Amino acid sequence: MKFVHIADMHFDAPFTSLNSRESLSDRRRLEQRSILKKVIEYIKENDIKYLFIAGDLYEHEYVRKSTIEYIINLFKEIPDTKIFITPGNHDPYIRNSYYKTYDWGKNVKIFDTYWIEKYEDDNFNIYGMAFTEFYMNRSPLEHIELDDKEKVNILITHCDLNGSKDSNGMSYNPILESKLNEIGFDYVAMGHIHKNNIDNKNRIYYPGSPISLGFDELGEHGMIVGDITKDTFSMEFVKLDDRQFEEIELKVDDLYSKEDLIEKISSLDFDDKKLYKINLIGKRNFEINTREILRILSVENVLKIKNSTTLAYDIEELSKQQNLKGMFIREVINMYEKGLCTEEEYQKAIEIGLEVM
Repeated sequence: MKFVHIADMHFDAPFTSLNSRESLSDRRRLEQRSILKKVIEYIKENDIKYLFIAGDLYEHEYVRKSTIEYIINLFKEIPDTKIFITPGNHDPYIRNSYYKTYDWGKNVKIFDTYWIEKYEDDNFNIYGMAFTEFYMNRSPLEHIELDDKEKVNILITHCDLNGSKDSNGMSYNPILESKLNEIGFDYVAMGHIHKNNIDNKNRIYYPGSPISLGFDELGEHGMIVGDITKDTFSMEFVKLDDRQFEEIELKVDDLYSKEDLIEKISSLDFDDKKLYKINLIGKRNFEINTREILRILSVENVLKIKNSTTLAYDIEELSKQQNLKGMFIREVINMYEKGLCTEEEYQKAIEIGLEVM
């Protein structure tokens, strides 16, 4: 059987990391649509009979009805392809879920319960489960046994492979890889982690998100295309997202004003298809206001500037001077040592004070 495996599309995500540039988040949402269109066109052109969507197809909190209707209309273009959806923690199968309130079409199977469901065909069994709330602290896989190991057995699930609890003590369907291997699935189509793991040798795969959602999702994004029988298996990763998020480090040691910094950033070789975060490093010789720099900068695909620099001044030597600078620095150091200001406030105070003097 030939299949396409995607996950974590997150339709209508707010793209908060893009808000620094006007309309870019709106453009990114349009690109989400075009990427799903690419998936559907690939399925048509390559006669793919199965599409696995392993959760977080859309954002329950933000998605618009028009977006749901767009997705459903695309699914209607491939009536001979069976589509399997396992709702995740961002699109759970809850009371007011769009999975429940819309007709998704005869070719769409939506797993709608926490407990394992099974779809049977002559040559394979497909298992799946749904998030029925925004967390899933235990996995129903603990007691499952495959009914027919002569068939191809596939699991589609939104899960945290070998995962642990978050800072609130909650989990997202934690599943041990060793447990999956013990059960003996021939392929496990996962969602939840936005980076692919296509180097895994156990047929347990995250495709990653088809479209990058921010600077914590660097690298290429796309889908997994596979072909499986009981005796054979092949897969490839197909890139879908033409844009990439990229971080660049920029040393500021030889820069002495915001004008110098803006000119330096503007002179970099930027790719129009990429979105950039500039990480400033080294020792700074002037106060750096990243918001102001970003506002003035004319390079539209630079979205973030992070200041990771340290002061260029020799604070210890300056504090020994018997003049106004020395008195000022000693006073600031005294406040910092008493816990009256943070390290960032301490450095900022010295930087501004010395610049003024």
